Amino acid sequence: MSPPVIPWDHPALSIPGALDLSPAADGLAPRRLPAWTRAQMPDPALELMASMPSGVRLRLRLAGRRVELDVVETGLRFPGRDRRASAFDLLIDGDLVARRLADAGPTLAIDASTGSLTVTMDPGEASRVVFDDLPAGDKVVEIWLPHTATVQLRALRADGVGPPPAATSQRSWAHYGSSISHGMEADGPSETWPAIAARAAGVNLTSLGFAGQCHLDGLVARTLRDGDFDLISLKLGINLINADSMRERVFVASVHSFLDTIRDAKPATPILIVSPILCPVAEDAPGPTLSDGAKVYVVERPAALTPGALTLRRVRRLLASIVGRRRTAGDVHLHHLDGLTLFDTADLADLPDGLHPNAAGLRRMGERFAAHAFASGGPFAPPPAAPALES
Repeated sequence: MSPPVIPWDHPALSIPGALDLSPAADGLAPRRLPAWTRAQMPDPALELMASMPSGVRLRLRLAGRRVELDVVETGLRFPGRDRRASAFDLLIDGDLVARRLADAGPTLAIDASTGSLTVTMDPGEASRVVFDDLPAGDKVVEIWLPHTATVQLRALRADGVGPPPAATSQRSWAHYGSSISHGMEADGPSETWPAIAARAAGVNLTSLGFAGQCHLDGLVARTLRDGDFDLISLKLGINLINADSMRERVFVASVHSFLDTIRDAKPATPILIVSPILCPVAEDAPGPTLSDGAKVYVVERPAALTPGALTLRRVRRLLASIVGRRRTAGDVHLHHLDGLTLFDTADLADLPDGLHPNAAGLRRMGERFAAHAFASGGPFAPPPAAPALES
């Protein structure tokens, strides 16, 4: 027998990581950008990525042992690869205890290998995701939604829903980045590298990692400016080279404008700029890049056509310079991390396509980021505890 239905507005339920909950057929569709951004979308692919709930989770307090979630999950299929099943991770008090897979939903077949985008839709059905035999007793449960699919939430059922979880002192961290931050190569949604880092540090994650779509868009800067975030990180560069969407002149100005927008409302919020990790083909050659389904490669052009074109080495130097010399004198809360600290030549075995770390590489990135950013002395280190009052 199924447990009782939990209304989406139940006070014991929250949906961290979602900045918009759009009405969908018989339920809700979580998005990772606010509703107003729809009117400013520069590319349908950004809307698609914002609708894939990487880092979004359902959070509620339970005493019961069974949770059911009715969903329609729409997965992606790329040339030369089968569609992955959509993973749902259940965590109790922060620990991963169960993973369920669903693949009955529709499939978007996406082919950009020829330079023009072709999208077709295969129909599908709703799925019921069931977590049973959970430990008895009062607990905080989180269901992390798939990082590789869009999701319509149809119904949530659970036994023994308790009062809302107690307010925590967790700080809120927003991270903006590319497909590497979106993390489709992770084994499950709680194991993208930002999720690994957030769980290790005990912070509340909002992931703005958008595969192929980290282009310093103003709508993202305004989202970060207006959101309730204590910590902000920006992992910049690789998508600009993948798409050859900026040259050096525009890139430097755009980084400054992006930071200025955030600083309009958050003058003292710690911001960490992270430069790109290793991508061998783009270290010294400008983009664009394409993929043959197995490896990425650079589209070679005559030098006369690439004045000011960016390479990864140049992007790293520019970002270090922006933080180190041009802004830091007036912004002591702005910090820099060389992306090669997270993933470099010693990690190449975990970079199968030459661009995206595999699941092991992403886990290592998350651990390294947490050790750098959140540890004592790091830019996101917790503030020192107030001294105890003498009796």
